[in-house]
Amino acid sequence: MSGESPSALTTTGVYSAPAAEVDRFLAQARAELRRLWPVEAWAAVGRGAKIVDTRPEHQRRAAGEIPGAIVIERNHLEWRLDPTCDSRIPEADSRHIQWIVICAEGYSSSLAAAALRELGLDNATDVIGGVDAWVAAGLPTIHPSQPTAPRGPGE
Repeated sequence: MSGESPSALTTTGVYSAPAAEVDRFLAQARAELRRLWPVEAWAAVGRGAKIVDTRPEHQRRAAGEIPGAIVIERNHLEWRLDPTCDSRIPEADSRHIQWIVICAEGYSSSLAAAALRELGLDNATDVIGGVDAWVAAGLPTIHPSQPTAPRGPGE
């Protein structure tokens, strides 16, 4: 049928449901990334990489925040990290920075990191499993009384 995705034959010989287009889009985005496990991301921060937390406030309140992470709302991400944009944050002064995007589970962060790479930020990547995996790995989180406000232009 026109417009339908073909079913895929699994290794067990059973046909699976067709993949959603967003799953294909996600796989394509991830193919361009060298994604990091949470412990790798934390080690990269120690070497100068910057973690960018794109989760909404309610998720940061529930799971906590990553110490030192830069909070930028997803809908502003490209403008805040593009070193050629007037709406960038001060840390976005080079295309060579390793930006590590993190979300709740590691899905939207992959799409965000791929978008940053499209802007020429070739070291952009994301965290496998997101904050859920970060917490499960026992890495540091903080629970401030007031969630960190998202960064704006020049902040």
